[in-house]
Amino acid sequence: MNFSNTLISWYHNHKRSLPWRETTDPYLIWLSEIILQQTRVNQGMPYYLKFVERFPTVQELAAAPQEEVLKLWQGLGYYSRARNLQAAARQVIDKAGIFPKSYKELLELKGVGEYTAAAIASFAYKEPVVVVDGNVYRVLSRIYGFSLPINSTEGVKEFKKLANSLIDPKKPAQYNQAIMEFGALQCVPKNPDCGVCPFQNDCAAFKEDRITELPVKLKKTKVLSLHHHYMVTITPSGKTLLQERPQTGIWAGLYEFPFVESNGALLSHEFTAADSFQEVYGGVRFRESVYNQEPIIHKLSHRKIHAYFWIIETETEVEGAMSIAEAKAKPLHVLMERFMNEFWHK
Repeated sequence: MNFSNTLISWYHNHKRSLPWRETTDPYLIWLSEIILQQTRVNQGMPYYLKFVERFPTVQELAAAPQEEVLKLWQGLGYYSRARNLQAAARQVIDKAGIFPKSYKELLELKGVGEYTAAAIASFAYKEPVVVVDGNVYRVLSRIYGFSLPINSTEGVKEFKKLANSLIDPKKPAQYNQAIMEFGALQCVPKNPDCGVCPFQNDCAAFKEDRITELPVKLKKTKVLSLHHHYMVTITPSGKTLLQERPQTGIWAGLYEFPFVESNGALLSHEFTAADSFQEVYGGVRFRESVYNQEPIIHKLSHRKIHAYFWIIETETEVEGAMSIAEAKAKPLHVLMERFMNEFWHK
């Protein structure tokens, strides 16, 4: 089996037309790769187009206020990517605005790991370095019958060794694009159409009826449940309160309503007696009502947030309150955006 030739031939016949495939500009390729991390192409495409329109050069991205970058990223999730994106842009500017020209140099950029560096180096500079992402793990584990866990130290090492033995050094960009596209369109996680697969006769998983078993992955870490009771302020003039999250941790630098954290549901008197509630409303007369009796569940990779929204109508204005338009203009995490769009739908 000539794996590389078969794969590239399939790619030429089935590849999607995507804007970042029509360029060798390392800035545009890097931008697409960061946006597409843990994101489907159809979801990431509008964000890519918006970023290219607003920041056509790395200089403009580096010079923008962080809030503007986060606002443009809003809804895409994993906001550390946006912060790292701008930090890396500023690294480039610090080096006379010249983008790194090799895999090794690309690894020095904030937020750029082995996969992203390999993608940029091969697509922009034709450097023969392999990309190994979820799609690649799935394709190689099935075709070659690899049972090593893809998230184990030994598994990562052996898969990379196999991938390096297969790449076409004369066509690294085509090969890397091809294997990722093959995993995205043909060798999909569930119910792949093996009847039209060019590797059917050679695929270990197909011959051994192990399609659903591969790739193997070690069990995830335990998910932590959090209960957040958000305080949705409404002042007499119709203003509300938001707070900025710390610059580290979950949703760093994004805005949200102040909240009380608890072990579960709270009664009204328990909610209003909480220290974090008193810090916001101490001395202010108010009327409260819970917006949702049942929590809104928001799942993250290692956390599950049970969100309650309480409407706090104050009798007087509150220091730091802002108009709804100003609040909506802030970079919000997805849970806040969902609530605001529902509650303040105009």
